[in-house]
Amino acid sequence: MKKAENIRGIGDEFWAAFLEKKWHSTWKWHLDKAVADMHEENKAAANGCGKIRSGAQNGAALLALMEKTGYSMVQQNGQRKFGGPPPGWEGPPPPRGCEVFVGKIPRDMYEDELVPVFERAGKIYELRLMMEFSGENRGYAFVMYTTKEEAQLAIKILNNYEIRPGKFIGVCVSLDNCRLFIGAIPKDKKKEEILNEMKKVTEGVVDVIVYPNATDKTKNRGFAFVEYESHRAAAMARRRLIPGTFQPWGHTIQVDWADPEKVVDEETMQRVKVLYVRNLMISTTEDKIKAEFNKFKPGVVERVKKLRDYAFVHFFHREDAVAAMSIMNGKCIDGASIEVTLAKPVNKESSWKQHFNGQISPGSENLLGFPDKEDGAQKSLGKPASLAVRLNGQHSPGPPEVERSTYPIFPGIKLTPISMYSLKLSHFSSAVMHLDYFCHKNSWAPPEYCLYSTTSQDGKILLVYKVLISSIADDSQSYFMPEKLCTTVEDAKELAAQFTLLHLANCTPYLV
Repeated sequence: MKKAENIRGIGDEFWAAFLEKKWHSTWKWHLDKAVADMHEENKAAANGCGKIRSGAQNGAALLALMEKTGYSMVQQNGQRKFGGPPPGWEGPPPPRGCEVFVGKIPRDMYEDELVPVFERAGKIYELRLMMEFSGENRGYAFVMYTTKEEAQLAIKILNNYEIRPGKFIGVCVSLDNCRLFIGAIPKDKKKEEILNEMKKVTEGVVDVIVYPNATDKTKNRGFAFVEYESHRAAAMARRRLIPGTFQPWGHTIQVDWADPEKVVDEETMQRVKVLYVRNLMISTTEDKIKAEFNKFKPGVVERVKKLRDYAFVHFFHREDAVAAMSIMNGKCIDGASIEVTLAKPVNKESSWKQHFNGQISPGSENLLGFPDKEDGAQKSLGKPASLAVRLNGQHSPGPPEVERSTYPIFPGIKLTPISMYSLKLSHFSSAVMHLDYFCHKNSWAPPEYCLYSTTSQDGKILLVYKVLISSIADDSQSYFMPEKLCTTVEDAKELAAQFTLLHLANCTPYLV
């Protein structure tokens, strides 16, 4: 009876009869009848006059799926697990990178509909559907395949798949996050000191990643990443390190999940011929970097693009890039020990389509989402620019849809002072705030906005902002200014910030 109680959304008597093998003919008859009823009501629902599937019908559908596939199904801790492992599986579970996250699932959709869809990409090791107490699903699930290739195929063919008329699901890679971001660390602390301090109060610490300050390599940047042996160990550490309960070196630290590293399939990485070089001196020039990387084999470097203390070195041939990475990693340039890795390509087209919801394309000048004067139509601002820009050495994807709501302040509610820079990107809804946030997190000087005006033929004052970020200004690009004029100051500033973010993404086609 335990399994019968574990699986919600299914008639208890029906489950008990099935699992205990009592009255075989009874449950077989109920199964056939419920499946037949389900088909009839689904047909009626398709015609717009049907009812929602009952618990018994859900049970019938799920039992039929279990009978057909041989997979087990258990519900516990708010999730229903199909498989894990599948029938006949021997050996350990599939490695990291084999699981995908599935979002925007209709709340009345269950495994009997989901499994056939996701089996198109390959063999399912396990499907975990998040469940409400009421028996509805929570709108998302995790599907683990037996290989990474199958998971990548699922993303390719099922992301934005219309699973029901007008209902599109989202599918992306799912990785157990084993890394924490630790902020507000004293800048004079070395890697060994931070590692020892984390090991004192948390378990399962594997490594600590610390980046040197851009202007003073003897100091850190005020933050570190702590890698743990498992997601569970990282989660327990995050709970242990809640600000206020633990103050290393007498400082209140900031603790949060680190942004997951961008996952690029092996086939794409095999074509990369660009190196990402970190920990450069601010004063090191692009010519100097090119000369150093050309030393082992003259003429192999096509070009170099440097931004503050990191750079991208483009090679003519991949084999030369791989050889240079092996030779140059750990070498000193202008007194700084550099780190060299293969750069990870960013699919800008798909990112822009996602972040701008189809409103603009990479080459579009109409950044704000409202048309030119002569087009005459929508005048409200579109979604803000949220591009792949380096944030604390991480790849920062755009935030999800920003909730624009107000809530009442009840008497006695506790309000705590907070810095905007301790928030996540999802708390910002404008490009102006995003640009300021990115500049701060990258230790750049704040953006400077200079307002200019002109007069239109009909006498209107038109405005445009020029944006200067002195920390990354060079001879080729000292400022950023869009080629469009606006009628309000707010629109002009937002447009300039979006244009700047787009330009920074253009200058940084490969991110790590």
